[in-house]
Amino acid sequence: MTENNQKVPVEEHKNSEQESRFEHGRHITGGFLGPLLAILIWLIPIEGLTPEAHKLLSIVVLVAIWWITEPVPIPVTSLVGPTLCVVFGVVKMKEAFAAFANPMIFLFMGGFIIAKAMTVNGLDKRIAYGIMSMKWVGDSPRRIFLAIGLACMLCSGWISNTATAAMMFPIALGLLEAIREMMAHKGKIINLHTYKYATGLMLMTAYACSIGGVLTPIGTPPNIIMIGFLDQLANTHISFFSWMIWGFVAMVCYFIITYIVLTRMFPADIKRIEGAQELIAEKVRGLGKWTLAQKNTLFAFLVAVVLWVTPGIISLCDGTDSELLKAYNSILPEAAVAMIGALLLFFLPADKKFKNKTLTWREALAGIEWGTLLLFGGGLAMGGMMYSTGLSAWIGQLIIESLGGNPSEYVFVAVFCVMALLLSELTSHTAATNMIGPLAIGAALSAGFNPVPVAVGVALSSSLGFMLPVSTPPNAIVYSSGYVPITKMIKTGVYIDFIGIFCITIPIVLYLVNLILG
Repeated sequence: MTENNQKVPVEEHKNSEQESRFEHGRHITGGFLGPLLAILIWLIPIEGLTPEAHKLLSIVVLVAIWWITEPVPIPVTSLVGPTLCVVFGVVKMKEAFAAFANPMIFLFMGGFIIAKAMTVNGLDKRIAYGIMSMKWVGDSPRRIFLAIGLACMLCSGWISNTATAAMMFPIALGLLEAIREMMAHKGKIINLHTYKYATGLMLMTAYACSIGGVLTPIGTPPNIIMIGFLDQLANTHISFFSWMIWGFVAMVCYFIITYIVLTRMFPADIKRIEGAQELIAEKVRGLGKWTLAQKNTLFAFLVAVVLWVTPGIISLCDGTDSELLKAYNSILPEAAVAMIGALLLFFLPADKKFKNKTLTWREALAGIEWGTLLLFGGGLAMGGMMYSTGLSAWIGQLIIESLGGNPSEYVFVAVFCVMALLLSELTSHTAATNMIGPLAIGAALSAGFNPVPVAVGVALSSSLGFMLPVSTPPNAIVYSSGYVPITKMIKTGVYIDFIGIFCITIPIVLYLVNLILG
């Protein structure tokens, strides 16, 4: 049964059964295909590779296939790769697992804890409902459509896109139910499963959650993964502030394109939604007055944000070679700032009697996405070994030769952006970034290109998985409503994905990123 107690059509049950059979077949096929191909590659002589690089190549093939087909959970595969590298003598134990203590993991962990506090204490709802209740929104379908998108986008820049989608999904359903009741009162019965505006509103909820993630390094895993790869493989540090500049531009442009495409494909056939303002007002009243825990969470969040952007302000005022900037970064690197913001939550009291804290350890544990951290660490470990054994340079050279030996930077970036996009449609965008990232950076270094633009392009493109329910958790959440036909999701996803890559992603990484980097 769906949220409004309407029966799910028989066709949807058939689709669910077909998807289940497909997933089962994918798991079984990948479970056997991965080891088989890995063994074949190990047995075939390959010129230009050291024995360690050859063995690593076979392990990388196994890991990549298992990341895509998921015969075991993706985080488990992330541990399988480094473990096999130790067992088969590619590297020593310490080198194989050193990446799991990378500072970027603690940056992400701190972000997870702050995001969990926002969710537990209701700060995320205050932000989202505050946007929805603004006077300019009113009961206009187009403005509500815009407000839902803005709320999803701005929240997911700082908290999980999955949590944001789960929070905004019931609001969107409530608004659609208000439309259905309003139309029924006027004697017109509508089926929300085939109602265009319902499809558009659901897709806006999902897509805006993914779009908002590109804003900050902690907004979505691909961002922090590529920052980690750049630091590890190219010795290039990208500051929080620098990422936010091009992330903000990309986010706004993606959102504008998404809004235009969705409003044209799924226009509203009414001028106002009766009961919409009352619904939002009721949600706001349900939050009650600001609690001390909410104020503390906002304080800890703002402390982290201010400390994250301060280096960028110093560099603008005093130059990138400033002694003050160097001193600041040595004392307060981004990972330490994330932990400062997170740790404050365990000290700030949630009541005047000092009995409770703003966040408990149990709540924090539930908020940390350990699987994502393991996947991140495993990806960095495999990427680092590919670099140290020379495998990434070898693969990078093959890619350059396949592109004609001397490709333009535009073609080079476009190829990797499309690769990242297509792979993220089929598997976790985190896994896709882990696979494409080292290859992109290795190929850029082999071709003599600055690796930063292609790395940023891969991260941004990995967040544009809009074509299938399996591409992102927000897609899966809204698809479960029954209001989004799979054909509509594919069609709109294709439009937004490729317009986004060729009209936004590539220009941003080739011009804006290079401009900021000087």
